[in-house]
Amino acid sequence: MDLYQQAAELILKSKHTTVFTGAGISVESGIPPFRGETGLWSQYDPIILDLDYYYRHPNESWPAIKKLFYDFFGSAKPNLAHQIIAQWEKKELVHTIITQNIDHLHQNAGSEKVLEFHGSSQSFICAQCYKVYKVASINLDDNPPLCQNCTSLLKPNFIFFGEGINPSIYKESIYNTEIAELYIIIGTTGEVMPASQIPLLAKQRGAQIIEINIEASHFTAEITDIYLEDKASIVLSILDKKINALLTK
Repeated sequence: MDLYQQAAELILKSKHTTVFTGAGISVESGIPPFRGETGLWSQYDPIILDLDYYYRHPNESWPAIKKLFYDFFGSAKPNLAHQIIAQWEKKELVHTIITQNIDHLHQNAGSEKVLEFHGSSQSFICAQCYKVYKVASINLDDNPPLCQNCTSLLKPNFIFFGEGINPSIYKESIYNTEIAELYIIIGTTGEVMPASQIPLLAKQRGAQIIEINIEASHFTAEITDIYLEDKASIVLSILDKKINALLTK
């Protein structure tokens, strides 16, 4: 039996499948990864996303953040991989999505059960009064954007360097990892802590691990049961056809 057939059968048999996505799934939407030779950190100084630096030098950080995450990323659309995962969720083949991405593309594709481990670019939070704003209500041309309530600095509501993970998101991510019978890792190298530790917990709790990546990751040799090497949209399209064939038998 080929690996795709095995993976399709695992997806159909699983009573709780958790999908864990990283930057690789959004590359096909035109969003480059942060790391690697062509990654964003080869072009921008990561200090722009250092929490302390942002609060001390917002006039320097904000223009680069706006250009990256709002001017450029803001035009990105969900790709076929996002769409297939959303379809699987509707068919109850996927029960939870844990994403390290802040691009909101899973939700834009129609997924509802999404845990944004690193937060989201779609809202801002006030550093002083903690009022939360949707991105559509903010004038992004302000340098930097300020709270309409107390005039303090607004911060994009995603995790900066030096900032902790939202405790409730962390707890829910752990829960949906521990109860998973099947864990599908897509488009992540497994380099970013503490997110990289979560799939290990799935394996420890007995989950089967399917990994979809264009090249081997830190997970491949350590915890992966089925490794499908290609772009996410290609792999998921093949799996979707295999699943549909099994369902119509």
